[in-house]
Amino acid sequence: MTLFIQEFRRANAASIVAVAGIPGKPRDFFQFGTVFVADYLITQGIQLNSQQVGRAQGFFATSSLDGANLQLLFSLGFTNKEYNGSTLELQGTSVQLAKVREIAVVSGTRKFRFVKGYATLETIQQPSMDYSVRRFNITIRQC
Repeated sequence: MTLFIQEFRRANAASIVAVAGIPGKPRDFFQFGTVFVADYLITQGIQLNSQQVGRAQGFFATSSLDGANLQLLFSLGFTNKEYNGSTLELQGTSVQLAKVREIAVVSGTRKFRFVKGYATLETIQQPSMDYSVRRFNITIRQC
């Protein structure tokens, strides 16, 4: 399954925001201890106006002292006809500067009950610092 995550960082329409961090330190992706929450649009294609299939909601934190890794925990909630009401639960360590990152699919609900697998993610379009698109390639199997 291939999905596209649409990320916005504009102040008035942000789909991701830093909510905690070390006092006196910048709240950014490479600062140890910074925690973010996100609510991303999931689309079927790379374009923003392609068919919406759900939302990716969760949080992540810069979890390594050198700022190289993020710890992710996300629920992909589906709203499209085929998987409506089903979720996939993803978690793992994301090496921030790696071209392709891999995280675990640890479970799911409804049509994805008892699944296990993995997801690769990569930033495939970043026309500005306010907007980017990530491709998730998800491989799952029933346990």
